[in-house]
Amino acid sequence: MSEARPPARDAGPDAPAHASSIVTRPPIPRLPVGRLAFLLLAGIALLAGLDASLVRLGALAPVASTSLGTVHGLLMIYGFLGTAICLERAVALQSDGRRAWAYAAPLLTGAGGISAVVISVNAGVREALANLPIPRFLAAHLTGFAPERMMPGFLITLGMATLCAIYCYVWARRQATHAVLIQLMGALIGLGGILLWWRGLETPRAVPWWLAFLIVTIVGERVELARLAFASGSTERRITAESAALMVGLTVALYSPAIGYPLIGLSLGALMVDTAWHDVARGTVRMKGLPRLAAVCMLSGYAWALVPALMWIVAPPAFDGYGYDAGVHAITIGFVVSMLLAHAPVIIPAVARREVPYHVAMWVPFAFLQVSLALRLLAGAREAAYPWRLGGTLGVVGVLLFVATTLTVTIRRARAVSRERRLIDEADSPSSGPASSGGTEV
Repeated sequence: MSEARPPARDAGPDAPAHASSIVTRPPIPRLPVGRLAFLLLAGIALLAGLDASLVRLGALAPVASTSLGTVHGLLMIYGFLGTAICLERAVALQSDGRRAWAYAAPLLTGAGGISAVVISVNAGVREALANLPIPRFLAAHLTGFAPERMMPGFLITLGMATLCAIYCYVWARRQATHAVLIQLMGALIGLGGILLWWRGLETPRAVPWWLAFLIVTIVGERVELARLAFASGSTERRITAESAALMVGLTVALYSPAIGYPLIGLSLGALMVDTAWHDVARGTVRMKGLPRLAAVCMLSGYAWALVPALMWIVAPPAFDGYGYDAGVHAITIGFVVSMLLAHAPVIIPAVARREVPYHVAMWVPFAFLQVSLALRLLAGAREAAYPWRLGGTLGVVGVLLFVATTLTVTIRRARAVSRERRLIDEADSPSSGPASSGGTEV
């Protein structure tokens, strides 16, 4: 696309009207290829994680690897969502100057997810890494240490540590707000969760830390994005305290699950109710188009998060079976993916420099995910294996529908903008105007 030409210095009031439009019209931003490479890492982790989900459900999967099924949660939470969160934070940090070091966070978490996939599906690589000196030494001296966790655990730990450094930089140099503090707590929880897994803790025992990483981070972003709604009175301080209480419950649960999980449930329930009550979504749900879609997604997400909160308060801790599955996926699909649906039109333009316009088709993946999750939880409560498997499989389809719908509306909008700009440029070009009487351009 040719650059806009400035008007001649002696252009007066009789200058062509199109000259000013050429000067003021902003160019179409280039696609940030580097950022898209990070998104590619997250996309690979997403596809592998969805495949692993099908394996765990006992459904037909493109890659039927039981080893891949064991890293389903790691791929979805750190490889996919963790990389997306790190990338969004790294991009936001560039607003006051180039901070290239911040991009190490999505690079490391994305590489950690890819390494987990390779190690899971390739037995030769897994055995070779397990026989390296450091993993072999740690396995011999640390009870429960799994050598195959060494590479993804190391990379993701460095990535989460870099994410913590990003928030510390923002706190120290740009804005020392409760929103940043809450997100820093979320990153610290995520760092603790991957360290526990790397050390050899069973995945179900580490999963509450992984879930809390996403919950607290998203709550912090809601406080940041809807600052005016949360700024009144002591709301921000209270939400910060509730997030800290969740951290305390996670720590206690490591030593005494019977005490820690009710604390997690109480703090999570208070956090969800408090955040939902003060969120602008309660008002924007009455609007039309994208504001209503985003509000419905957010409010449904808050509601789904109350399911495991109540379970952890009234029921004994579950580390397997249908109860464990219900608590995990009520948060990951019900809360996290619903919030992702709501924030995609805000996050994607900031990262990829392309607008995500509203389209009525966006309601389809939202409805699909809600129905599939309800079927999964209800079937699990009745211990009905086939409907439970069907609900989980439909959830995978719903996530793919969300990705496909978002990509489609984004690409269509980008092409329409490019086509409109090309037509305007052709109309503004001198050759399209009437020829002057002297045969020369004025």
